[in-house]
Amino acid sequence: MSIKQKISQAKAKLLVDYPYFGTIASKLELIQNDDIQAFKSDGKKVEYNGDYFEALELAEMEFVLANGAMHASLSHEQRKNGRSGWLWQMATDYAVNDMLVENGLQRPDWATYSKRFSGLYAEEIYAELKDDILRDELEYEADDLDDVQENENKNEDSSSGETKEQIEQDKLLEEQLFEEFTKSVLEAEEKRGELPLSMERFFNLEKSSKIDWRNELKVAIDRFHKDDYILIPPNKKFLYLGMYLPSSVSNKFQLVIAVDSSGSVDEKLLDEFLSEIDFLMSSVQNFQIDLLVSDDKIHSHHVFYSGDTLEVDLKGGGATDFRPVFEFIENELEGTKLLLYFTDLEGKFPHAAPNYDVKWISPKEQIIPFGEIIILKD
Repeated sequence: MSIKQKISQAKAKLLVDYPYFGTIASKLELIQNDDIQAFKSDGKKVEYNGDYFEALELAEMEFVLANGAMHASLSHEQRKNGRSGWLWQMATDYAVNDMLVENGLQRPDWATYSKRFSGLYAEEIYAELKDDILRDELEYEADDLDDVQENENKNEDSSSGETKEQIEQDKLLEEQLFEEFTKSVLEAEEKRGELPLSMERFFNLEKSSKIDWRNELKVAIDRFHKDDYILIPPNKKFLYLGMYLPSSVSNKFQLVIAVDSSGSVDEKLLDEFLSEIDFLMSSVQNFQIDLLVSDDKIHSHHVFYSGDTLEVDLKGGGATDFRPVFEFIENELEGTKLLLYFTDLEGKFPHAAPNYDVKWISPKEQIIPFGEIIILKD
């Protein structure tokens, strides 16, 4: 596999696994530079050593692209505020990579990282690195290096008539335009509930005090509704913006829904829940839903496909025992990844958690042995 093919696959996978990083990374310029040891990002492009990229695993390349996406999002020149350029870049890199590790991305060798800076903001890391310089624990090179680079740029650009001030203004304008783009992506992912962990270290995020259960349900389903993505041919919708997003090839999305048919279940809330599932599934091209109705035993099992409307006949009305549903899934529905269980949570739970995700859809909060509760309110 060539480096370009590897990069394309990593971009596509990053877009699926981490939509925020993937969307930003799709606009990054990647340049091979064999004069560097590994990789570096200046907020506009990612430079990489060819041999280094050849040796990377796909997951490690995702990390590199996510690193570049974050640097591109952070408007380094605007945030520098008179700090030493190279030291601010290093501090930001420590903070970014710590956040990527926290989100489960696979850190490659030579990526700037230290547990010492775990959970810290870039500003805090910068202060500690500056103290290291004062204690002669970190080689100081910032001001001289920046001065040399600035003088070289000034000499090179004087022939074209551009002054240093004009160059800086162009750089800031370029950052501002990119920042507007990243803000729109950030807001969209925040609304979807799919922002990576610890993004508040880098951006001011306004958290809503109440999370609507419909949004929680959508996030739960979206997480498991993974299409296969390919970059050739690219999705043409955003090509005019310079964004090379992948085309998608949909596989069948399989979902299991269990409905507690005991007498204490609120049928009005059940209708709202099923209506919301119908709405969410309308955007899925190819799906299969196995719907189980159970109290202390399974009363019915119906399968619904794309285009079908979910309907349920509440047979039963006795006490609730959740175990028959989990036993049925284990024996009959191999490959289940997500179970949505509509219930009032009054029943007998299995002793052990299954090897798939469980979301308990309930009108109330209660202690549960495993899974997560989505509080359903009218």
